[in-house]
Amino acid sequence: MRVYLVVIDESQESHGALRFAARRAVDTGGAVHLLALVPKQDFSAFAAVQATIEEEAHDRAEVLANSAAGELMSESGFMPQITVKVGDGKAVVDEYLAEHPEVAALVLGAAAEGNPGPLVTHFSGMSGGLPCPLFIVPGGLTDEEIDKIS
Repeated sequence: MRVYLVVIDESQESHGALRFAARRAVDTGGAVHLLALVPKQDFSAFAAVQATIEEEAHDRAEVLANSAAGELMSESGFMPQITVKVGDGKAVVDEYLAEHPEVAALVLGAAAEGNPGPLVTHFSGMSGGLPCPLFIVPGGLTDEEIDKIS
């Protein structure tokens, strides 16, 4: 089974990547895995305050991933696997890919304007170092345009 890994955040380009992956999964009899990233907090505060901030960020990521999963379920009829991880996005995605050899493709959305985003920049520059293909969905595409190419 082909598994499409989509990194989820609050951006519009994340929505495009999810839509593309869902369409490909339906067409190929595959599945979608959602990976919601929670950035590690770089500051040192009182332990209880920092723990509360990290817990709130984790909760927001879970809500976001569950919302995306609900959208996917309503459009395609299947429920994706959801994972929420804390840490540097690049390292977390690398680790996830190493632990999940069933992932057939990493699907990322590029920003519509300016810098395409840190994950797109990092993974597109790996020169064949990824264990699977990388699909980059341009951020300026409409849902209809995504449907045509997927």
